[in-house]
Amino acid sequence: MACPFDERPIDIGAQIIRAIHRERLIRPRLDILSFPEDFLLERYRFSRDSLLYLNNLLQPYIANVTNRGSALSPLQTICTALRFFATGSFLYSVGDAEHIGKATVCRSVRKVCLALKRLLRNFIVFPGHKPTRRMKMEFHQLAGFPNVIGCIDGTQVPILAPSINEADYVNRKGYHSINVQMICDASHMITNVEAKWPGSVHDARMYRESNLSRKFQEGQFDGWILGDRGYPCLPTLITPYPNPAPGPQTTLNRAHSRTRVKIENTFGILKSRFQCLRGLRVCPERACDIIVACAVLHNIATLRKEMPPPFDPFLEEEHIPQMDSRAGQRMREHLCQNHFN
Repeated sequence: MACPFDERPIDIGAQIIRAIHRERLIRPRLDILSFPEDFLLERYRFSRDSLLYLNNLLQPYIANVTNRGSALSPLQTICTALRFFATGSFLYSVGDAEHIGKATVCRSVRKVCLALKRLLRNFIVFPGHKPTRRMKMEFHQLAGFPNVIGCIDGTQVPILAPSINEADYVNRKGYHSINVQMICDASHMITNVEAKWPGSVHDARMYRESNLSRKFQEGQFDGWILGDRGYPCLPTLITPYPNPAPGPQTTLNRAHSRTRVKIENTFGILKSRFQCLRGLRVCPERACDIIVACAVLHNIATLRKEMPPPFDPFLEEEHIPQMDSRAGQRMREHLCQNHFN
């Protein structure tokens, strides 16, 4: 304890702390909107106007209460998260590029994910924002397949091995993943997403236990969706013939393939636009939030006609064929006789 009669009553401990204290260094922040359009598209996947749109959209959910401690602006928070989604890089690499710390990057990604989840029902709606008749017409123009309002499939998003129920997340290819069910329309808009199932769960079970399947059974939608042989053929979910005979069955399979390729292309665009979906180094719960956030951003980019990056066609995964229902078989035969004969 310092002596009260000394001229400078500072104890030895305080002198040591003052000697080793290091001033806080605030690195200069990037002026993001000053960069050219190609720079923004390459690093954030959005143009300047779209970044301002996202800023106005998400600002009420991510704005900081105070400016103390040189807090990030909403636009800086959004761009930090977008760079992580676009590159899938390590947090410290994103922080170095954005001139912020690793912990700040983590908080920014989390805030933007939660904000986009709140907007899920605004941007992802089944069967879509377009009139049903127009959606059927757009699908019919592809290959002549009638009455289609969507294409369904599942895709695996790799994750790190979780500490709880680790075996449930190992898919048939041997790595840990989240199995994501999506439905799209003819313009690659995602109209339904379910990101909650471990990688070992089959696509048919995901659909069978979804709210969408129940609504189809209740007759809430006018039309049907197209799926691959990983799903059973149902009156509202049409799959191709397993061994088509020459003639109408082969013609139906060809039209089915040319129409259903839209969901494969949607997966390719989504994973090319947001490279983080090629492998997430987070727990399953955070991974599901990131997947949903990327799906919402994909629809926003599609609505605003953002140019997607080049992508390789998504390779269709092999599935264990499912038993077709009798009603589904009758519906498929009806299609052959009336539309592909």
